[in-house]
Amino acid sequence: MYQPTAKGYFSGCGGMELGMQQAGVNIIQSLDLDAEATACMQANKHYFGHAILTADIKDKTVLEQPHSDIIIGTYPCTKYSPIADIHGTRTGDDLFLHFFRHIAIEKPEMYVVENVPGMKKFKVVMEAMTKLPGYYVHVFCPVDALNWLPQRRKRLILIGTRKPFNISEPKAINNRPRIKDILERNPQVEIPAYVIKRIKGKYRDLPIIIDADNPNAFAPTCVAHYAKDLSTRLVKDKQAQYGVRPFSIREYARLQGFPDDFYFEEKRSSYKLIGNAVPVQMGKWVGEVAVRYFN
Repeated sequence: MYQPTAKGYFSGCGGMELGMQQAGVNIIQSLDLDAEATACMQANKHYFGHAILTADIKDKTVLEQPHSDIIIGTYPCTKYSPIADIHGTRTGDDLFLHFFRHIAIEKPEMYVVENVPGMKKFKVVMEAMTKLPGYYVHVFCPVDALNWLPQRRKRLILIGTRKPFNISEPKAINNRPRIKDILERNPQVEIPAYVIKRIKGKYRDLPIIIDADNPNAFAPTCVAHYAKDLSTRLVKDKQAQYGVRPFSIREYARLQGFPDDFYFEEKRSSYKLIGNAVPVQMGKWVGEVAVRYFN
């Protein structure tokens, strides 16, 4: 069986790459501007033995990098999200063009884009990503993490191939873990004063509370902003002082499909890395499509 090679851009802490590896894709390079994200990948050498670059895609020429069968782009979704605060931040406008540049020059056999469903509203972005000469393009939207995990996370997945190929949208698995399955017995969780304020109704909006005893319960989207505000989504816990608490870092990682031996530092910014990641099982589905295509 042929093992296709792939390069990842805007890799974050490697959720997409890990999933594609699990499916049999050979990741040869990952790149991200965020040094904390690439340090996280490098701390997981038992999963990632390939080149991990801390760099800005706009500074990288295409031909200085190794050729790969697949190019993966999970570029930031700040501009495309309906709740975006885009003041003073990179909006992604130029980032998709840099990703487009790499596809147009290298012409890989396959390219993959993952982003929020709101990207569909941006005609220029969608035209660039779907009308490249010589590619057959499939767009799946929404692809929901609920197919595999107890987390609602709707995403757009775009797959371009040089040859026509039939791709079916993913189906929900039968043995999806429940919220109860991802909770730790003795979680180490910080509960700042503002979390207690929100529980007591001192904010305009109450927290989203997930009941682990409900077998059909699921968490809302794991957001990067959880690193700054742990009060937005809480889980019921009889051991907690107020009967509810934030998710621990390991629980948040489990909601995104990371295995327990995938290392995250016990610090608040790990929530951001996890929230920005592609759910591992979503990446695995993409990888399975790729392996089927190349074989």
